[in-house]
Amino acid sequence: MSAAGGTFRAMRHRNFRVWSAGALVSNIGTGVQRTAQDWLVLVTLTHQSAAAVGIVMALQFAPQLLWLPWTGSAADHSDQRKLLMITQASMGLLALLLGGLTLAGEVRLWQVYVFAFLFGSAAAFDAPVRQIFVAQLVGDADLHNAVTLNTISFNLGSLIGPAISGLMIAAVGTGWAFVANGASFVMVLASLLLLRTDALHPSTASKRTPGSFAEGLRYVAGRPDLIAILVMLFLIGTFALNFPIFISTMAVGVFHSDARGFGGLSSMMAVGAIAGVLWSARYWRPTLMTLLWSAALLGAGFVLAGLAPSYWLFAGALVVIGIACLTFINATNPLMQLTTPPAMRGRVMALRIGIGLGAAPIGAPVVGWVADRFGPRWALGIGAASGFAAAAVGALAQWRGADERR
Repeated sequence: MSAAGGTFRAMRHRNFRVWSAGALVSNIGTGVQRTAQDWLVLVTLTHQSAAAVGIVMALQFAPQLLWLPWTGSAADHSDQRKLLMITQASMGLLALLLGGLTLAGEVRLWQVYVFAFLFGSAAAFDAPVRQIFVAQLVGDADLHNAVTLNTISFNLGSLIGPAISGLMIAAVGTGWAFVANGASFVMVLASLLLLRTDALHPSTASKRTPGSFAEGLRYVAGRPDLIAILVMLFLIGTFALNFPIFISTMAVGVFHSDARGFGGLSSMMAVGAIAGVLWSARYWRPTLMTLLWSAALLGAGFVLAGLAPSYWLFAGALVVIGIACLTFINATNPLMQLTTPPAMRGRVMALRIGIGLGAAPIGAPVVGWVADRFGPRWALGIGAASGFAAAAVGALAQWRGADERR
């Protein structure tokens, strides 16, 4: 098999190609909106309040935990294609409404809070089903490669979207950035409509029972490897994945950048991530050791970022953080999904997303307060500590696994 055939082998499935095209456009739109939202809150609606950015993050990711008893069950028990159409349409409509308020000059901070929570609620139901729906597009044989290519698509959105957003904010304002994201959902909805349903790989549906969420918890409780991964995810998700706070406060408060400079920094972190996942798509099978070294590298990247004396050295540190962060996040997906029975995947992946992202309501306000009170560089120190703590958990799990094998 050629290198290209190995790296992009999931693309031989026509349904996956159609889905990927729509998802890429939507991912770019999401990158545009996230950058515009952070800029709107930090510069337009407040006087560079990192705490307000932290509250927006908390409200946007709180639904991942709040609706956890239902999101995984919905992914396992529902028609996944129809559920995706509902969630994607909802997020597109919310983006258009926020864009309309901003363009009309009527947007207020409390409204951004409300939209963040509503958008997060739709995303909470969307994320687990979107991840396990890939198995229907390609089957289990190419699932690892498809998951990796989905991650590449997400990071291309994170690379291109913020750069476009910075240019749009400077040229026409934040409102049109929200409108552009709303319009991008048309592509992913079209891709869902164009899928050949007869070519889908049917998943093994689980029987709906009142205790299905508790059943998922009991399953995870019996898997020490999954528990270790979830603890590492909690540490990094709570204190390290607060990039809107880290990047916006350093860009505006330390380097005094404009919207284009802010968007450029957001894009830089994705550069290393894309290179890392492209390599992993071709040659790499993740293990617990992968999580260990990537968490340690993430901590080191935050140390470099916190000490960076200039804009471009900080940008370089963000490349390192991007490599480490996406290697870690990308590795947790197949490690958890491919070792879980198909009938249980929705609930297990909902736990993964809920803990990895839903912990933001705990960490984001804390990180924002530290950035406001002590400065952005100290906030980056919190990210470094979380990476090193997660690496320690991984080392302990690795040692216990080796001891059990002996």
